[in-house]
Amino acid sequence: MRIELNERNYQASEHLKRILDQKLSKLDKYFDEDANAKVVLKKEGSTLVTEVMLSYAGKLIRAEVASDNFYENIDKVLPKLEGQIRKHRTKFDKHSKNTAYKESALYAVNDLPSEKQSKIVKEKKFKVTPLTDDEAVVEMELLGHDFFVYKDIKTLAVKVVYLRNDGEYGIISTEE
Repeated sequence: MRIELNERNYQASEHLKRILDQKLSKLDKYFDEDANAKVVLKKEGSTLVTEVMLSYAGKLIRAEVASDNFYENIDKVLPKLEGQIRKHRTKFDKHSKNTAYKESALYAVNDLPSEKQSKIVKEKKFKVTPLTDDEAVVEMELLGHDFFVYKDIKTLAVKVVYLRNDGEYGIISTEE
């Protein structure tokens, strides 16, 4: 597995990098083909956040953990990743007999919620109005929602503005 490490407001020690590499390399047992792991270690105030994104065969698995210790974060994020890998494996094995995975569980997953069957329970249709990004943020705040779908006034592309965990805003744009 190729591991890409990004550090934000924090400088990781060689020992932390080595531990991270050792623990993530244990997940290689799940994949037939090469997988990539993008690890972000960031310091937000007094909180240390570890975010891991695995990409393989066009699929993406992501987990994030925050605490006051990166070593503790690594031990917490791996069971979350493994739970998601297991969820994908059972989902794909049921439907398409996908063989992208090789081994069984490496880490004990005690605090993950039980897997439930997902189903669509509601569908909404609405008119998408052309707005600027700032107008869309105002609309979202007025509605009291965490996200808002709109059409960009300049490009007419459909966009989604959303409230991030850090209190800032993000925008998801579509490509033509």
